[in-house]
Amino acid sequence: MATPLLETRFRDARLESVRDKVLTGKRLSFEDGVALYRTPDLLALGSLANHVREKRHGDAAYFVWNTHINHTNVCVATCDFCAFAAKKEDPRGYTMSLEDVFKGVEALPKPAREVHIVGGLHPDLPWSYFVDMMKGIKRVRPDIHIKAFTAVEIFFFHRLYRKSVAEVLAELKDAGLDSMPGGGAEIFAKDTRDKIIQGKADGPQWLAVMREAHRQGIPTNATMLYGHIESVEDRVDHLIRLRELQDETGGFVTYIPLAFQPWEAPAMKLPETTGFEDLKAIAVGRLMLDNFPHIKSYWIMIGPRLAQVGLSFGADDMDGTVTEEKIAHDAGAQTAQSMTVHELCRLIREAGRRPIERDTVFNVVKEW
Repeated sequence: MATPLLETRFRDARLESVRDKVLTGKRLSFEDGVALYRTPDLLALGSLANHVREKRHGDAAYFVWNTHINHTNVCVATCDFCAFAAKKEDPRGYTMSLEDVFKGVEALPKPAREVHIVGGLHPDLPWSYFVDMMKGIKRVRPDIHIKAFTAVEIFFFHRLYRKSVAEVLAELKDAGLDSMPGGGAEIFAKDTRDKIIQGKADGPQWLAVMREAHRQGIPTNATMLYGHIESVEDRVDHLIRLRELQDETGGFVTYIPLAFQPWEAPAMKLPETTGFEDLKAIAVGRLMLDNFPHIKSYWIMIGPRLAQVGLSFGADDMDGTVTEEKIAHDAGAQTAQSMTVHELCRLIREAGRRPIERDTVFNVVKEW
C-alpha cells in the first residue's frame, strides 16, 4: 500500500532521489546533504525528516529535569561568536568556589536528574578543582547524573595539566563524571573555523577526544553551530564527520544544532537565523545522521514555539527545564532562562506528541 510520503509530489525535484533513499533506508551522500540544505521546499524536507523520526520514536517527545552550572567564564580562547567568555583581567570575569557549586546542586529539587557543567578555559585553576568538583557533587547528590566538560575543555585540560586525554577522562570518570555535552564542535571545516576561533581544539582534536570518551564508555552529545560564516558544504562536511565517528564508536546519544546568536557579536555583522533555517537544521540533521538515536530541538536557542514545530521536523527531544543558562543568554538569546515540567508537557502535547520525562541517556523516568 502506498504511503502518503510516496504519493507526494515534491516541488523541488532534487528531493525525489533523496526520498527514494529515505524510504528504502539507504544512507544519504554529501551531495544529498547539500541538496537538502539548499532546497526551498521546507515542507517536503520536514516530511522526510518526520518520516524517519516517527519510524524511530513514534509520537514520543522527550525532556529531562536538569540544571546548568557554568563554573567560570574566564577563558584563554577567542571565539568571535562568544559573549560569555572573559579574560583574566576583565572585571566581568568570575569563578565559582566549589562550595558554591555544591550548595547549588544540593539545593536542587529532588526530581532533578542531571547537572550540565561547562565553562571557560581558565588558565590558573588547579586540576584538583575539577576532580574535587565531581566528587563533591556526588557526595551531596549521589543520585544526580553529571554531564560535564566539552571536548574542547578536555583537550585544554590535557595540555594545561600535561596529562593524556585518556588520563584526563579516566580521572574525571573515576571522580564521578557520567557523560559529556557536545559543545565546542562549532564547525569542523578548518578554513572557516580558523576565521572565527583562536586558541582552542580544532575539529580533528575535538573528534579525537570524543573517540576516547566513547572508548572509555562515556556517552556524549554532538553539536554544530550554524548561521554564521559557514557554507552549506561546511555544514554537510561537519555532519558526515560526526556520522563517521558514530559508525566507529556508537557513543553519541543526541545531535543538537545550535543557532548562531548575533546580538553580542556585532563585529561579525550577521543577522540572526530565521525559522526556516532553524527547522532546516533540525531536519537535515535527522536525515544525514542516520546512526544517531536522538535529535534535539533546543528551545534555549530557537525559542519554545519554534522548538515545538521542530518536533515535526525530525526532533524527538526538547532538552529540559534548564533552570539557568548563561552562555546562550550572554550572547543575547531572547528566550527564558528556565521552563517548568508542566510548560514542557504543554508544548509537547500541543505539538501532537506524547511527553516523556527521561534521564540523560534516555531511560524513561515517567510518561506524563
